Amino acid sequence: MSDIKDEIEQEESGKKGMKDVFKAVEGIKCVVKKSSKFVEEFLSEPMCGRCLPCSLGSYEAMVRLKRITAGIGTEEDVHALQRIGVQMLFGSMCKKGKDTAKFLLESLNTEAYKEHLEKRCNERECLSLDIYTIITEKCTLCGLCSEACKYNAIMGEKKVSYLSGYLPFEIRQKRCVKCGDCVPACPYGAIEVTHEEIKAEAEVEVEA
Repeated sequence: MSDIKDEIEQEESGKKGMKDVFKAVEGIKCVVKKSSKFVEEFLSEPMCGRCLPCSLGSYEAMVRLKRITAGIGTEEDVHALQRIGVQMLFGSMCKKGKDTAKFLLESLNTEAYKEHLEKRCNERECLSLDIYTIITEKCTLCGLCSEACKYNAIMGEKKVSYLSGYLPFEIRQKRCVKCGDCVPACPYGAIEVTHEEIKAEAEVEVEA
């Protein structure tokens, strides 16, 4: 009854409830990203913080999930999520915490986590696994991509009539935030977006 009362009070006060959390993740196809968003939304308001398995577990789960969607997750992160989910399921005092635990545990029963550990997001929704590169053969050195980049991630020299021997434009991956603003800015289609595992496969072929 207390859970129902909490939901009613949240709706009346205009605060976010579990219905809103489920609604917030409806359009996300990637299971891992969906779980990350679910936990993030849960922490933003519905989580009351009355019991430690739920409050501490949710925060740790969010950190682990963000590591995995960023392409730097490990098996240890997945094992930790499994442990957190079980502890939250049995240790949470309210239905909200248990629902979050169930959502997390159900997601762990898919192949999505294994794919992400291999730097693959089959739904192509985890932008951190995307690689933006400039195709030199198509680049005309117009500099429009560099002008469109708000993060100074593109370096190179704009072509002018009185100079030769230009520094070709390239995207500095450590500065690139995967915003995608450079793609429509290039009228020549010189910017290519590939996935992390595609790049890795290409590197293996070159080495062979």
